[in-house]
This record gives sequence, C-alpha cells and structure tokens, in this order.
Amino acid sequence: MNKKYRIGIVGATGAVGQELIELLFARDFPMSSLTLLASARSAGKKISHNGQTFTVEEAKPESFENLDIAIFSAGASVSKILVPEAAKRGCIAIDNSSAFRMDPEVPLVVPEVNPEALASHKNIIANPNCTTAISLMALCPLHREFGLKRFFAATYQAVSGTGVAAMQELENQVRAFAKSEEMPVSVYPYQIAFNVIPHVDVFLDNGYTKEEMKMLNETRKIMGVPNVLCSTTCVRVPVMRAHSVAINAEFEKPVSVERAREVIAAFPGAELDDDVSQKKYPMPLMYQRKVKCGVGRIRKDLAFENGLSFWVAGDQLWKGAALNAVQIAECLVK
Repeated sequence: MNKKYRIGIVGATGAVGQELIELLFARDFPMSSLTLLASARSAGKKISHNGQTFTVEEAKPESFENLDIAIFSAGASVSKILVPEAAKRGCIAIDNSSAFRMDPEVPLVVPEVNPEALASHKNIIANPNCTTAISLMALCPLHREFGLKRFFAATYQAVSGTGVAAMQELENQVRAFAKSEEMPVSVYPYQIAFNVIPHVDVFLDNGYTKEEMKMLNETRKIMGVPNVLCSTTCVRVPVMRAHSVAINAEFEKPVSVERAREVIAAFPGAELDDDVSQKKYPMPLMYQRKVKCGVGRIRKDLAFENGLSFWVAGDQLWKGAALNAVQIAECLVK
C-alpha cells in the first residue's frame, strides 16, 4: 500500500493557502489527513473543498506534533516562530516566506532546477520568491546551455502577489472610476488602477527594494552561481493574477536563438510561446492557473555580444508560491 501523509497548511485562509488546498487535491497528493491552520482570528472558519468541510485551527507549536509535512504561507514573522517548532517535532516545514531562504543551513528549492538540494534538508525547506521562481523557468535552461554571466530584469507584478486585499482594492478602484467616484487607496501608496508603481517591498539603503535583491541572491543560491550579476526593477501593475518579467541576459558562450528555443521547449517548467508572426507570446491572462511558465519574445540582445532578450509570464500564486511548494512535497514523498 502506498504511504499517505498527514499534511498541514499554515495560512490556509489566505490567497496562497486557498491555492495550496486546491492543488493538493487536484494533483492527488497522497494525504491521510489535511489540517488547516491560521491565526487565532481565523480559527473556527469553515472551508469546504472536494466534498469535505475543514475547520480552521489556530496555529500553535503543538499543532505540528501529528503532522508529517506542513506548508507555511503566513508571512515571515509567523514562519520565524513556528517553522522551527514544526521542525523540532519531526514535521518537515516547507516555507513560502523569506524567513529562511538565505540561511546556509536551509535548502532553497525549485524542483525543476535543484531537486538534489532536498537531500540536505534538516526539516526546513525554503520556497523562493515568486519572481525568482518564474524567471528561472527561462534562465535555468539557458544557463545550462550557454553559461549565465549577468542579467537585467524588469518585473510586471500582479496585485494578487500582495494578497486578497490588493485584488479587492484594484476591483474597487475600477468600479469607482466607472462611476466617476473617488478611488479608495489603502493597500498601496498610490492608486493602482490605470497606473504602475515601481515599488515592490521596502526600499534598502542601496536604493533597491528587498524584492529586487531577492532576484540576485536567490538566483545565485538556487542555481549555484555565486558570481552571477543581476540588476532588477520590480513594478506593480494593474493585473489581477500572474507576473511577467522582461529579461536581458549575457552569457559566457555564443548564443543561438534557435538553440535557446529548443532548450526552453525541453525544460519541464517552461512552455515555449514564441511566434511573433502569429502574435504569439506569453501574457498574464494566458498563464493564470497554469503549471508551466510561458517564455517568448526570444531574440538576440543588441547590447550584449552573447546576449538574449526574452519575456516570461507565470502564475505567481502557483509556480511562484503554492505549486512550487506542492512540487517540493511531491519530491519528498517519491
């Protein structure tokens, strides 16, 4: 008989938590039980899925005593407290937050890129930032073929990356605009409807945001390329779901657009979507709720001798968060 596992989700009432529930059932993960955990404020809520109704429980250290795997998506402050509690109780914690990503003792894993890193886990595994995971679906196969030297990225990040409140605010602002009413602004520092905001996460002393530095630091760790250089500008856009990234990359070896297309098409996490003669290229609307990320607009970069320019789109609630975490769990139980 195939073994089944006792699974917990911390942050089950949030946007990513809801996707985790859906994906665990949709991908037929071998569960003997599913425990939904959240803050004391959310305890007692009922969540129905797949013909079952679950009662949300308050996440406490003792919540993990009877769990095999817990997936955390409740923010770094919660993870810093509860992830070690889960780990010391023998529960493997897969953490979606930034709390442990750069900890040298914790593997940072994208299953299509570095599944071998899971062998060193000590009951804590970090899930990467959404823009990093999506970008690597193109950068990784190209690096393996040509040797990545440096890249520049501009992200176009959907409001669902901020959470349910941001999605509601965008919708409310569009409704207010249609009625010529004043637009409510609370989640972001400025109106997001019909606007773009070049500000994702908090600013650091070097002028970059935390989100922008994650692309550099996490790419280096996941791909094992400590000398790769990267400069990123992260932008919030009035899109509900799925991030996009424009990337200009320089490689050590001479590049070929044809070979680039071939290696991307063969990569398990990517879908080649690149035929400009037919106006085919990835867009957020096309990559919502899709397992693979779309890669297109592949062309020789005019600024680098060995350079490629390309565009990636992917669902940040899936590959950028929930799906990658479930894929990690799947690797653990194989």
